[in-house]
Amino acid sequence: MRLVLTALIFLAGMFDLFLAVSFLTGPQQAGAGFGLAPTGLAGLSSLRADFTAFFGVAAFCMMWGAWRRNADLLLVPTLLFGTAAAARLVNVVVAGPYEGWPVPIAVELFHVVLLLVGWRTLPHHRIQEIAA
Repeated sequence: MRLVLTALIFLAGMFDLFLAVSFLTGPQQAGAGFGLAPTGLAGLSSLRADFTAFFGVAAFCMMWGAWRRNADLLLVPTLLFGTAAAARLVNVVVAGPYEGWPVPIAVELFHVVLLLVGWRTLPHHRIQEIAA
């Protein structure tokens, strides 16, 4: 069970790493897949920086946490994807649904569930306090 869970977390992290690299190297093309189009160089910079950071940090924490069997590292991407899913649900309530809206929420909630199961299953590596 742990091996399968670790592999799933690592593979999901690789998917997110692919998205991070896509936004870093081709933000206009990657943004179009998310329904985004930059206006000017500032918008292009924001797409490149913010989405690379979001997916890159999530991918790093997921892959490193899975590789090292360190559940504590899984909390960061859990919060990232949980916040994104909550914000999307708020948007559906406030602005209304759009075509295909369940797909990104499902992907984010899949991440949240997978990472929470990983956090509960994998060992925690708390830093030991040094007695003074």
